[in-house]
Amino acid sequence: MTIKNNDALDISSLINAIDSLDCALNVYHRYKESDEELRKTLRAGVIKNFEFTYELCWKFMKRWIEQNVSPDAVDGTTRKELFRQAAENKLITNVETWFTFHRARNETSHIYDLQTAENVFNVAREFIPFAKDFRDRLERRL
Repeated sequence: MTIKNNDALDISSLINAIDSLDCALNVYHRYKESDEELRKTLRAGVIKNFEFTYELCWKFMKRWIEQNVSPDAVDGTTRKELFRQAAENKLITNVETWFTFHRARNETSHIYDLQTAENVFNVAREFIPFAKDFRDRLERRL
């Protein structure tokens, strides 16, 4: 049974977050040949933008499923199950990749060394096209 809620999601915060992450990545690439201190600062900005954008993505997946499938469909589910449901509803395409983003997001609170920061930064770079694809799919479904 599909429950339709006429209250369309306002995804402006998601759009702004994705734009901000994209901008942070562009600035990093523009200044990546600068001194190490600037690169570290810019990389930290990219990681923070990734963290925030990832959080909004999964929360909007959850809200869309609650509104368009059932409020109970995602109640108490794990993030992995949420991603599976999002894929079943054609909001995302590659569940395994979203698991990778989830693991990287969890690492952001444990960045104590350069290698971990670099790993999360690289995942953030991979994340942006997936976030944009999710945004586009979500916009078409609103």
